[in-house]
Amino acid sequence: MAEVRVREGEIRVGDRLRATALLEVLLPEGGGERALPVPIGAGAGGVSRAESDGVPGAASGAVAHSTLLVVRGRAHGFAAEGVWTPRDGEDAPYWDVDLRVRYEGEAPLEAALRVGFDLLGTGRPTWLIPGAFYRENRLPHCTRIYPRYDFAGGDPQQLVSDRWAFRADRAAVPAVFAWDGEGSAALATAETGPLGISGVGFAGNADGTRIWLDFPYREEPVAFPAPGTPGPADRPRHRFVPGGEVVLRFRVWIGGPEPHAYAPFVRQLYRLDRPVNPLRPWMGLRRAAELTAHGLHRWHYKPELAILCETAAFDREAGAPDRPNMHVGWVSGTPWLHALLEYGRAQGRAEYVDAAVAVMDKIASGLAPAGIFWGEWRSGRGWSQGWTPNKGWVHARTIAEAALFTIRALAAERARGVDHPTWAEAVRSNLDYVCRVQRPDGALGAYYHAETGEVMDWDGAGGLLWIAALLEGAELLETAAEGAHQNQAARFRDAALLAGRYYRRFVDEAYIYGAPEDVHLCPTSEDGYNAVIAYVRLYEETGDPEWLAVARQAADWTMTFRWTYNLTFPEHTMLAQFDFRSRGADQASPSNQHLHNYGLIALPEMVRLWRHTGDDYYLERTRDNLACFLQFIARADGDFNAYRGMVTERYYNTNCFQPKGMLLTLSHAWSAGAVLYAAQEAARYAARWGIDFGLPEE
Repeated sequence: MAEVRVREGEIRVGDRLRATALLEVLLPEGGGERALPVPIGAGAGGVSRAESDGVPGAASGAVAHSTLLVVRGRAHGFAAEGVWTPRDGEDAPYWDVDLRVRYEGEAPLEAALRVGFDLLGTGRPTWLIPGAFYRENRLPHCTRIYPRYDFAGGDPQQLVSDRWAFRADRAAVPAVFAWDGEGSAALATAETGPLGISGVGFAGNADGTRIWLDFPYREEPVAFPAPGTPGPADRPRHRFVPGGEVVLRFRVWIGGPEPHAYAPFVRQLYRLDRPVNPLRPWMGLRRAAELTAHGLHRWHYKPELAILCETAAFDREAGAPDRPNMHVGWVSGTPWLHALLEYGRAQGRAEYVDAAVAVMDKIASGLAPAGIFWGEWRSGRGWSQGWTPNKGWVHARTIAEAALFTIRALAAERARGVDHPTWAEAVRSNLDYVCRVQRPDGALGAYYHAETGEVMDWDGAGGLLWIAALLEGAELLETAAEGAHQNQAARFRDAALLAGRYYRRFVDEAYIYGAPEDVHLCPTSEDGYNAVIAYVRLYEETGDPEWLAVARQAADWTMTFRWTYNLTFPEHTMLAQFDFRSRGADQASPSNQHLHNYGLIALPEMVRLWRHTGDDYYLERTRDNLACFLQFIARADGDFNAYRGMVTERYYNTNCFQPKGMLLTLSHAWSAGAVLYAAQEAARYAARWGIDFGLPEE
């Protein structure tokens, strides 16, 4: 554990962090703020000292781990005392800090407080605010405009800056991590405290590297209400009255220079948050599956079009249109059709089976000239590319996911003695194509031209999910005892292994991006799910511990998007009134800041990762994810203004897109489908391995 030293007006945490003040008082000045430091040892009686287990005379310089450090200061009408308590931690050592602040001025004062530390390394920094900011956060050529870090500064109106501060409720773990080439450090606090919503921030430029916590939050240099939309800086203040006291609580951690150094401290913070942030699922697995199967069939299946339409409006009377379009994977398509088909077969619901087969037939028979799936079927236009940046392009992840779940559906059907030759031919055609275009280094491309088959863009990890599709496609060919296809199966396996070696660089660097069509080159939780699915499958295929290590890193990175705590929602909002518990929810991405349930797609792989590693952390966080999204499944018509079986896509956790505490009044096919898929998979693993998911009795 790092030593904490107090010397010559500074606090030093190991060789990583330095603070020259106990806190800063932020006061309005012009269009911004000025920061008045409360120095260590300033003012009458403000002497810093260390107290070690009651031993008198402890030095105010180097302090051993077992010490309790007390640091005092007074200035600008504020007196402060910081008590530093070392914690060994089961996952990571850290320091608990209680900073008691008393206002001694003669008149009320509107102000905010900031606690900040400088990093002592000399390298250019990178960052992590879990769920909200990753490294530079946005590549220079990314077309989606959301906050980006640039060491040289930039134009805040283009959402580019060398310093950012955010509300803590944007973060899945309210913490800010920094790396400077020589090591890493983090500050963490709670979403809310005695001054309201807390904040996290950082700055890095030629003057140095700094991280901080704000009480209450600041959003600067601009706020981020939506992509491409900078808002004015948001700087709330607290009214301090003479004699008033507050206690600000936070944690301090330092770590190594490796990209995944964050993982032990994220685990530790989860361990601390978990007992005091209880879950409250509304139902068990059987009820969730019954409702979401009904919702998919009743509200999303359009028999006259043979599609699973992407959205269905909550408000049916007002005439709000449904979206009669269907992606082949991702926001609609084969993953959720596979789930509906499995449920229909298991429950003897012929109408569900017929619907799923009809739509799967449509997708499988709708191949583009290049031999791959089209991205989307759209009403009035038919088959087309989807939400891609150029006409005729299809996205690798969308069609890889479509192929993977067609394979899974076909394998399940063949196990029942039912074959679908059109599905099998579509799978072979897609996998043959991706093997043909694979580069010698293993890259599988991000965008393909549906007409010519040319790879139009290689950037990012959008092709990562092909790894699982290739491996499961090879297994399907072999189990079908089709001798003519044995060489093809070996080719698929070889391509998957080569791709695994290529794409692991994104996992190693803790910066995986490119999965969703609509968030160009942004790191997203969906990238994490794809990496977990791919590398767990690679490990199971090969038994090589290298792939298990990559799968663990992918899962650790994915957990940075997953909420460790329950948000405090404004009293009169829908999420507050229904007592929505956010622990286990995932942030979609730093660009699309809302909670979503897509992580349920990786539930089987996360459970198997737990079995392969014996690491209960992966099971606990998967259990949280499932329990969280057994909320807000409409139990009857009118439930939270939806219809029975509907599931929303978005739960608003902060001031992005919509006010905090609202939810999107649309049911999405993938949102209902993800619950249906996960409920059935969880029930299967619970029966096989005796897992207690901690859900209500049916």
